[in-house]
Amino acid sequence: MLKNEDIICISSIDWDFIWQGHQEIMTRLARGGNRVLFIENTGARIPGLKDFGRIKNRFLNWKKGVYGVRKIEKNLYVYSPLVLPFPYLRIARFINKKMLFPVLFRWLKTVGFKEPVVWAFLPTGLSLDLIEDLEAKVLIYYCIDSFQASSRHARKIVLTERLMIEKADLVFATSRKLFNYCAQYNKNVHYFPFAVSMKNFSRALDGRSDPPPDLLQVKKPIAGYVGGIHRWLDFDLIRHAAMRNSGVSFVFCGPIQTDVSGIKNLPNVYFLGQKKADELPGYVREFDVTLIPYRITEYTRNVYPTKLNEYLSLGKRVISVNLPEVIEFNNENSHIVEVTTTKEAFSDSIASIINQPPTEDKKAFAIEVAGKNSWTSRIENMSALIERVAYEKTIEKEISWKNNLSRLYKKTKKKFVPAILVAVLLYAIIFRSPLLWFLASPLYISDSPGKADVIMALGGGVGESGKVGQGYAERVETSVRLYNEDMAGKIIYSSGYRYILKEAQVMKALSVYMGVREDDITVDKGPINTYEMVMHLKEFMMENNWKSAILVSSPYHMRRLKLLCAKHLEGMNIYLVPVERSRFYSRGSRVKLRQITGIAHEYLAILHYTLKGYI
Repeated sequence: MLKNEDIICISSIDWDFIWQGHQEIMTRLARGGNRVLFIENTGARIPGLKDFGRIKNRFLNWKKGVYGVRKIEKNLYVYSPLVLPFPYLRIARFINKKMLFPVLFRWLKTVGFKEPVVWAFLPTGLSLDLIEDLEAKVLIYYCIDSFQASSRHARKIVLTERLMIEKADLVFATSRKLFNYCAQYNKNVHYFPFAVSMKNFSRALDGRSDPPPDLLQVKKPIAGYVGGIHRWLDFDLIRHAAMRNSGVSFVFCGPIQTDVSGIKNLPNVYFLGQKKADELPGYVREFDVTLIPYRITEYTRNVYPTKLNEYLSLGKRVISVNLPEVIEFNNENSHIVEVTTTKEAFSDSIASIINQPPTEDKKAFAIEVAGKNSWTSRIENMSALIERVAYEKTIEKEISWKNNLSRLYKKTKKKFVPAILVAVLLYAIIFRSPLLWFLASPLYISDSPGKADVIMALGGGVGESGKVGQGYAERVETSVRLYNEDMAGKIIYSSGYRYILKEAQVMKALSVYMGVREDDITVDKGPINTYEMVMHLKEFMMENNWKSAILVSSPYHMRRLKLLCAKHLEGMNIYLVPVERSRFYSRGSRVKLRQITGIAHEYLAILHYTLKGYI
């Protein structure tokens, strides 16, 4: 049996439902030294009114735990998630993920579940989403039902079930028909019908226990059935058998899940309700003959009845309808089951077996046959397959990382030289060719200045060089030169930038130091961008009745200034004079990254001004 593994079971039933292989397998694995989280059914169909009790129990079980998780026994935990009961709606699937996954993954992290073995019984889209996030060490899909035949709503599960089968590392199937179906989509499929707990049932053979209290008032002989009283039972067959064998008591142990009005009022029919797993053998022991009275449908043709081995484990004679799995079982085990094809034959077989009880040899043979189908041997065989797949995946990972690294190295080696050549070419084009200056040429405008009323020099801020306090000096130098050449008698320094001191004030101080009369300098303190600088210049010119101005800025700022002046200074004579020797835009042997950034910034600024309606 598996040891020291973390196991997550995505179940198709709830923990408190009829005891089946789901609970049996997970309980045995937990007691065998593995940690198990059993996630209760999140739904394969839209529930109806008859499901109200189950929904109520789900809510109560959720309240029992911590955010739905409760401990059943050592190493065994059950998660009862609250989900929207619409398994095929995309929005419900999305919401359910948001409700279920955070709780689940926080719990897994808290208890330290790592690389879990994921054992899925439910192949819905939500299950696939969960598996995708779990990164399973081994993924097992246990195909126990034909969902597409079970109900009209569950037929929608076919696509996700196929994906589950394809994705699984191992597929187990409970019937040969299910085996053949799964084998179309996965090569690693194994036939494992549900088995019997021989230890649990063998305790009932000692004969020392009294009959269950609710059987004391039931008249012998008894024809008995254990399991859910569901719509797959042939109630016409049962009614015919009960009426034809009026001296036989027909006892049903299991929850009533469908309408039983057709047989409930017969005087020799008894419904005793659902029994606990450890109580059930005591009832089967008291049966004189055991029954498998199913309808033959597309669904039941895929069914291997678990109760078959439970009956045989106590040496009981079994009467069954002609289910394909029972016929196969019969052929392999000396026709130990009485298989019938008509309701008359079924009814007659009950009377015949009761009148001729089995010999001790036949009882021993029945127990021997059941022993071949015990959960102990079944889980050992399953575990061996899981361990083998886990080992193979480990080896495959070891090989794959080496192969992947080798392939990656070879691909890198092949691409390395071309990549270097491309990189060198790009570097040469961008940083060593005149491409940048060609792209920047539309931005550069330089007028031959005439005599004007005022010179306005725009501050650089950090836009000029990417560093504070650098761009303004060149603009001051050009402005002072024009002033000294008597091109204008007034200078305006416009900048809203401040770094320790206001940039415009620094520009004024530098000009005064260079010989400009302080009274001839005006500081425009307000503007924060080029647009506002031009609008402030317009106000100055109107207030002072100036008709002409010289604008000083960086070489590649001129296109934006020209567009602004054309729209907002119409009728005024504006000369655009860029800095003559700009250390930031000088064409040396190599283009600098800050030059690329500055020119790109200017084109983006023109686009922005266009969208804003400034130009």
